[in-house]
Amino acid sequence: MLKMRVLRLILVVLAILVMPVSAGLPDRLTQTAPQTAAAHAVMLTDLARAGERLVAVGDFGVVLYSDDHGQVWQQAQVPVTTLLTSIHFTSDNQGWITGHDGVLLSSDDAGMTWVVRLDGDRINQLRVESLEAALGALTDELLEDDPYLEEDLAFALEDAELAQEEGPVNPLLSVWFRNPDEGYLLGAYGLALRTRNAGESWEFISEELPNPDQLHLNAITQHEGSLIIAGEAGLLMRSDDQGDSWYELPSPYSGSFFDLLAHDRSLYALGLRGHLFESLDGGFEWQAVPVDTTVSFMGGYSDGRLLAITGLGGTLLTASQENSLQPLDLGVRRHFNAVIATPEGWVLAGEQGIFRVNFQGVAQ
Repeated sequence: MLKMRVLRLILVVLAILVMPVSAGLPDRLTQTAPQTAAAHAVMLTDLARAGERLVAVGDFGVVLYSDDHGQVWQQAQVPVTTLLTSIHFTSDNQGWITGHDGVLLSSDDAGMTWVVRLDGDRINQLRVESLEAALGALTDELLEDDPYLEEDLAFALEDAELAQEEGPVNPLLSVWFRNPDEGYLLGAYGLALRTRNAGESWEFISEELPNPDQLHLNAITQHEGSLIIAGEAGLLMRSDDQGDSWYELPSPYSGSFFDLLAHDRSLYALGLRGHLFESLDGGFEWQAVPVDTTVSFMGGYSDGRLLAITGLGGTLLTASQENSLQPLDLGVRRHFNAVIATPEGWVLAGEQGIFRVNFQGVAQ
């Protein structure tokens, strides 16, 4: 907790130092993403499917969609210019996007237009309200079980109030819905929220997670009925009661995990510098997947039959149910953050936008 308070203080000092330079810049949360041909070449961070449509998100508030398996892309209407980080659809029409400055967008027309549903200011407010409520609900019994609980909550509230003064600086990094009603938002410094009513309201759940150092939370998925979260510094946690309680899992290494992928009975954790791990028991035991690369793995895809994992330096590993993961030589060194399968082959999103290859790795 002391470590995070010192970090907060450093961030405030830095914010004061740069304030004269940044004060005149446009507000990324209120500036509409411009419609421009250059949007097709920005860094893209994630891909999702909305029915037969593909939707990609990236820097400067760019959202692109394609109705022909990724051959031609159109730019969506987006009300922000912040970096967008993840996308998830709960139906053919209903979609969600997270981004920097704590932004959460939603669409009900399969990704053609988007509206702001949350931002960092509102998330800071939710955190303060949550901690005030927790302090107000303390009982002698709770304090007997944890004598430091009141002090820890008070320190956390102090940090939350400081963050509220700083403004919307912490990014949301991942959005994922277990079903159309129940969804999760994960972000930097242990940020975590949950909705039980299809995004109509969100509750702050960071204090409920076994993450005392407030490590960044990067990915969440479901594996055989349990929820798994992955983050930095080897953080892995699991819930067996649909998110009502969480416990930490043993980790196979101390580096960051950028994505989790459930494929058949396997659970894959994607990490830094060639660190790729597989678990067959929901995250209790992990085995390193032998790969001939030292690049970082950023995203993956599974439809139960096909499996793909992509990353930096033009990396794409693929497998079918009958085969183990094998690298495809794409002939490029571009960094890729996400991959998805189409009837014609693979669509990858990353540096310089979209890249398409057939299932043999030949560019299309």
